[in-house]
Amino acid sequence: MYYLIKETLTVVNKEQIKNKDAQFVAVLTTAEWETEMDSFDMVIDMEPDFSDIHTTKAEVNYDSLTGTFFIPDRNHLSLKSKKFAFALDEKGIVFIDDSGAATAIIEAVTKCKKWRMPSLERFLYDFLEQIVKRDRDLLERYDEELDAMEIAIVTEKDELTSERVNEIRSEIRDLRVHYEQLIDFSQELEENENNFFKHDNLRYFRLFSNRIDRLRDTTVAISDHAAQLRDIYQSHLDIKQNRIMTVLTIVTTIFMPLTLIAGWYGMNFKYMPELESGWGYPITIIVSILIVLGSLLFFKKKKWL
Repeated sequence: MYYLIKETLTVVNKEQIKNKDAQFVAVLTTAEWETEMDSFDMVIDMEPDFSDIHTTKAEVNYDSLTGTFFIPDRNHLSLKSKKFAFALDEKGIVFIDDSGAATAIIEAVTKCKKWRMPSLERFLYDFLEQIVKRDRDLLERYDEELDAMEIAIVTEKDELTSERVNEIRSEIRDLRVHYEQLIDFSQELEENENNFFKHDNLRYFRLFSNRIDRLRDTTVAISDHAAQLRDIYQSHLDIKQNRIMTVLTIVTTIFMPLTLIAGWYGMNFKYMPELESGWGYPITIIVSILIVLGSLLFFKKKKWL
């Protein structure tokens, strides 16, 4: 697919992108790029290996800017990622993409953006904005989920699943790394080492970098929240275990004298007077009850119950 950056992205054919009055956007497969790269006059020899793409980055070349995009799938952050490469100069940008991810982003830009002052810089800004368009809502959902977990722990309404907390921390870590790469990417564009961009339009890259910086700070806060939640849960478990140990200790303490009495009178010595007494059995019951009640009153006074 070929586009010209006019008031909006306009679909054109291959020959029309050579129009010097407008910059272009092209989306090619790897096979198409290998056969057509020379026609873009970017003086590069790039054959992207999509299995080797693991970062979002930009690299300055003598007469071009090349790089890759590695975009985690917001629906499956730990499982899927969108990968494609690009090359650009002052005339326009070419995306090399076999997955359709770049095309989907460009179509979203085409549907919702109309420019008074069209430029490659503004297109890149809107392209990057589409990548993180719904991330604020995504991070808010993570925060709300952690808040719900914290309330469940405090009120003991539900058991916390530590596996879910670990999943959230892992996904947030992936997002934070992604944001850090996007910050480096936008700063590389803003550096404008080859003077591909107009000086006045570099503000777009600063705006994007500032927005991503705030998103990254949010991921750090959510990661800290998840770590605190694990500490709260562990403290809650310790409290529950202490309660159980307290109950077991109280029960053991109460039955120790009763066990002594049972063992003492279970010896059946011949001259034990209580064995012959008619009051021996009732007295033993009464003494046992008094021991239990006395122990309970003692523990209550000490606030162990």
